[in-house]
Order: sequence, then C-alpha cells, then structure tokens
Amino acid sequence: MINFNADRTLFSLELFPPKDTESLVSIYASMGRFKSVKPDYISVTYGAGGSDNHETVSIASDIKNKFGIESIAHLTCAGSTKQNIDKALEALKNGGVNNILALRGDKSVELSEFKYATDLISYINDYGGFEVCATCYPEGHKESINIEEDFDVLKKKADLGVTHFISQLFFETSDFENMLEGMARRNIKVPAIAGIMPVTSAKQIMRMLKLSGARMPEKLGIILNRFESDKDAVRAAGINYAINLITELLAINVPGIHLYVMNNPDTAEIIHRAINPLLNKSI
Repeated sequence: MINFNADRTLFSLELFPPKDTESLVSIYASMGRFKSVKPDYISVTYGAGGSDNHETVSIASDIKNKFGIESIAHLTCAGSTKQNIDKALEALKNGGVNNILALRGDKSVELSEFKYATDLISYINDYGGFEVCATCYPEGHKESINIEEDFDVLKKKADLGVTHFISQLFFETSDFENMLEGMARRNIKVPAIAGIMPVTSAKQIMRMLKLSGARMPEKLGIILNRFESDKDAVRAAGINYAINLITELLAINVPGIHLYVMNNPDTAEIIHRAINPLLNKSI
C-alpha cells in the first residue's frame, strides 16, 4: 500500500523492463543505488499487448520482496484480453505485488475487451485484492476534445476509488497548477503526483514528446538548441532543468514527485541529492 506522509513529500521512480538479459542484469546491479534514494515506491512499465508481462511481474515482485521497496506494476488495455489480464493479476498476487497502475496504453495496438483505462480499473476492482492508481495529463490528453473531457475522465477514475494519479511528463509548473485547479473545481480529491522526465538526450525527448503530445516550452527549446552538439552538456542542462521544475512544484506543495529515470541510477542520485532537503514539508 502506498502511504502519503504528512511530513514528507512522496518521492518515487519509474523503471522499464529491458529487452535483453544483459540490461536486466544491469538494472538489478543498480538496485542498491535506486534504493539509496529512498523511493516510496518504484513503478515498472508494461509492454503493449502483454509483451513485457513476465518481466514486469518479475521485476515488480523482486523490487518488493528482494530489495524491500514498495512496487507498482503497470497494466495496459492495449492488446489485452480478460484472459491475459487474469493471468497477470494472478502472477502479481502470487508475487506479492498489490499495487497496479492501470492505463489504456498505445491506441495503435488493438483495443479489444478493454477500451478505456476505466474499464480496466473496474475489472481489477472486481477481481479484488489490489490498490489501483491511474494517470492524469497536465496539458490534457492529446485525444481529448477539450480539457473538460479530461476532468470528466479523472472524475470517473476517482469515483472508481483509485489511490492516486501519476501525471504524464510535462515541463512547466503552470500546466500542473492549472490541472490541480481544474480537479479542485470538480471536487476531485485524489492526490496527483507530478511525473517528471529529465531530458538526458535530445533524440529521446523528441520521441517522447511525439508519443505523449506534451509541449516543448520555449525556454527548454532554447537550452537544447544551445547545447545540442554536446551530449554531456544536454544531459547536464536537462537534469538542471528538471531540478528547477521540481523545486517550483515542491514550493506549491505537490503531494509527490515521480521520476522517469529511464533505468539510469546516476539520474536518480543526482536529482535526489539536489531535492532531498526540500521534500520535508515542515520547512
């Protein structure tokens, strides 16, 4: 169970199952370093159509049982049937994982028995035994007709009893503030965690922007254009930008920070070192 501490802002990480055994070994070798930043939980992503199902379950279970860190396993609607969701839920239950992030997933993958994340949330609730969280979109979902449709969906997820929301990546504090204000207008009281992706590669962030529909703010674009010829400089500038963004978010008292670290322990350690003194809410 994920606990929100009244005295300290929740801090969490996200990892993804690698495609090869060597990279998987590297993640496990780095787990001590991930643990050193004292995450409240680590979430593990899920491949479309269940392609990463086994790895997701295995890694999430090991994070909790071998390394003593609470874990959340992602499950997606995309390409999933009730049969393979049942198998995943049984495996997670047997592995001692009781937290799930329910997502629709990539729409380019066939949506069969679960069309929306709310369908999957309801199904998991009926199965029983799991705490379920969901996603939110500070800039609005790229397929929504308007922002009010987004809040309709968030309200439905909240009414289904999700424990908290984890946001899609974004790059300006004002976007997250606007979302929180909209949630308050709709009386949505479920905590919303700010999902932060440090820019460590210009190519990587352009790919993520295309996939997510998130916006590149002018000031970040200027930074990337200035340092694009130097990979190390892009990484240093991107991490610094993330630290400044997190600092602004902590100043408005967000309930949590979720760091998309792309399996890189250096990124987790550098950012945690910078923001750790600010996570204390009694400052």
